[in-house]
Amino acid sequence: MARFATGVIVLSVGGDDIHGMTANAFTSVSLEPPTVLCCIARSAVMHQALTSQKRFAVSVLGADQEDLARYFADKRRPLGPEQFQQLAWEPGAVSEAPLLHGALAWLECELTEIHESGDHSIFLGEVVNASRSPEGPGLLFFDGAFQGTGSADES
Repeated sequence: MARFATGVIVLSVGGDDIHGMTANAFTSVSLEPPTVLCCIARSAVMHQALTSQKRFAVSVLGADQEDLARYFADKRRPLGPEQFQQLAWEPGAVSEAPLLHGALAWLECELTEIHESGDHSIFLGEVVNASRSPEGPGLLFFDGAFQGTGSADES
């Protein structure tokens, strides 16, 4: 799967279980109703947080946000509210989950289904709020490394 390029997001939940994590096992599932999915290891802190909160947010990272992707992938970072203290973010209007400033797009979702598969769970959420920033290159993960998509006006 290293040869399959994926976008990179930070998945977050708010409330008493505030938490964020980098993910690339994320995709759109349906346009009507708008639905997305994310696959999360059952051993991950996010698994319990998302199961408990039932709402989540997605910040779609831009090419200039590799540092955020690495930060939220680092198991040594602080947990709880402390992991967001030095970052620019705001709580989502619906989910109250952190939406990271500078992202290319933001989604807020209501958890609708959970399916188990191997050591992961597949979380499906209906998008209840969405917005986007002006155009910019996206952040990809390919062949074990972060890469940018290039500028929006390159052909």
